[in-house]
Amino acid sequence: MKRIAFFSIAAALALCCVGLYYGAPSLLKEPLLHLNRSLSGMEEKTTTAALHAIHYLDSGAPSQPAPGNPSATPLVLLHGIFAEKDHWVDFARPLTGQYRVIAPDFPGFGESTRLNDQPYDYAAHIQRLGALLDALGIEKAHLAGNSMGGTIAALFALQHPERVASVAFIGAPHGIRSPQPSTMDRLIDAGQRPLVAHDAAAFRAMMDLVFEKRPFLPYPILHATEQAALRNAQSNARLWDAQLKDRYLLEQRLGDLQQHRVLVLWGDKDRVFDRSGLQPLQKLLPQAQLEALPGIGHLPMMEAPADTAHRYARFLDQTKPAHQ
Repeated sequence: MKRIAFFSIAAALALCCVGLYYGAPSLLKEPLLHLNRSLSGMEEKTTTAALHAIHYLDSGAPSQPAPGNPSATPLVLLHGIFAEKDHWVDFARPLTGQYRVIAPDFPGFGESTRLNDQPYDYAAHIQRLGALLDALGIEKAHLAGNSMGGTIAALFALQHPERVASVAFIGAPHGIRSPQPSTMDRLIDAGQRPLVAHDAAAFRAMMDLVFEKRPFLPYPILHATEQAALRNAQSNARLWDAQLKDRYLLEQRLGDLQQHRVLVLWGDKDRVFDRSGLQPLQKLLPQAQLEALPGIGHLPMMEAPADTAHRYARFLDQTKPAHQ
């Protein structure tokens, strides 16, 4: 009887957990995020800069700094449009032991403030990145970004070369005209905003567009992401249009980045920016280290976080003699 009672209680608890997982996912979102951050040695913090409250993840000083790596030169990871800081957590896991790693929610995205009377174009993003680094007391950093974040990293390096140790595009940057149009290019040319989701079907289509191999996302996290996308759809359209006016801005400026060491990790199954964009990028930056990632879409730091992080770590090892 005791055994039957035990299994009955265990079954009831399991059903209760399942009920919470799917029936009240908002209750589990923060605990799941906290657990994953803890596994990577990262902690959420908040600061104020450039009129915005900015939420960010910070691993603090490394426990085992790599030889020749002064902890004063952190890694700053910059997300893409409508993305957020936690998209970097799994990628950061192999890096936080040797580097201080910081991943902010850019102003206008994630949990950071979005203000109706403020611009969110590249000029504003570059100014705010400088203000954030100042607020955190960071004089110089390795900048790595995905999509919009990669473009911000490159443009910031052009304006403030003394503050940037290296630039890495973790996934294709925004602003390169690919010889072969991508799936997203064709949707944009047809007058659509493919990364702005107004309903559940559009959200699913967006997920299919950005991922080739969709990573496991716990239902409470996925549900919260979808709800935020739908809730902010009208405001997201404004931010999308602000970025679209600079559709090929990076290509116009990229040749001036030759003084920096640059890494490019581009998914060869990217439907957001076609891999043929590697061709003009290589011509503009002949010194860059370019790698096409087989079977990977637009978000390699989520689809293959460990492999992508190790590629980045090797690049950082090569960068030290020139910049440290």
